[in-house]
Amino acid sequence: MADVAILGLGRMGRGIAEAYAFAGKSVLMVDVKPRDEAGRLKLVAEAHKEIADDLAFLAGLGIGSAAALEPAMARISMCGREEAEAKLGSIPLFYEGVPETTEAKQELFAWACQHAASDAVMASTSSTMAVDDLAAMGTQPERFVNAHWLNPAMLMPLVEVARGTLSSDAAVKRLVDSLEDIGKSPVVMKNSPGYIIPRIQALAMNEAARLAEEGVASVEDIDKAIRLGFGIRYAVLGMIEFIDFGGNDILYYASDYLAKNVDANRYKAPQSVVENMKSGRNGMRDGAGFYDWNGVDVADYRAKRLGAFVSLLKALDLTPGRKA
Repeated sequence: MADVAILGLGRMGRGIAEAYAFAGKSVLMVDVKPRDEAGRLKLVAEAHKEIADDLAFLAGLGIGSAAALEPAMARISMCGREEAEAKLGSIPLFYEGVPETTEAKQELFAWACQHAASDAVMASTSSTMAVDDLAAMGTQPERFVNAHWLNPAMLMPLVEVARGTLSSDAAVKRLVDSLEDIGKSPVVMKNSPGYIIPRIQALAMNEAARLAEEGVASVEDIDKAIRLGFGIRYAVLGMIEFIDFGGNDILYYASDYLAKNVDANRYKAPQSVVENMKSGRNGMRDGAGFYDWNGVDVADYRAKRLGAFVSLLKALDLTPGRKA
């Protein structure tokens, strides 16, 4: 019996298969498109080679070993719909990875729910469709959730788990437990267009493009600023954590200045920042902000965060004084 089934042999499905197989789990990948035998064999060969090449590349970088490649590949099996139908009833978790069209997903979920166990979790990897809409395409809507993997799926630790109105706690827990069991770090959220990372990322990328468009700096220097200023900082501190760390009032005044001098709509502070400013909840120094800092040993907290930051700088060869 496979630990997970992946419906679709596309790039995301292959990355998820790599992650599970690398962690010692068995995976059934199903080619869900109707095609002749020659076409299926060609696709299976391509998928098999790409997965093997990816794992070999990672082993060359010190992630895993060449000796672990063959056992990992042996944990992945691939087949077409007809062959899969007799196997699906024993699999507890399904990942759907077909194109982002209502027709494709509706047809697939109708078929999958017909052959899967009634309590099997159906996790779509859709980045655009609402969980509730997807749940309406199958049976037992309480078992539907969304699992938004970030590319490259094998390497990125984060998976955003979105629950629908009817998603059961048991289904969410089974998905989260499965992800944690293979070393991923899931976050659970309510269904929202764009999830967490894409919403923040879209704003940041558009702003970077505007800076280049306006001639504020070269694209090379904008990217250098992102890598060495923006990105490296938020690898250690969460974005909301950083508001409390630096001070909500700093964000409030910076937003006010940018709203007046760049664009009022883009930079208007959200109401939560305004309310925290009014009530004196500006973060660590006030004992409260978005987080509750009462009882926290702030000196110890700072030392741990800065220690992590220095470790990252060392790993990237970016410590102060690194060049003459």
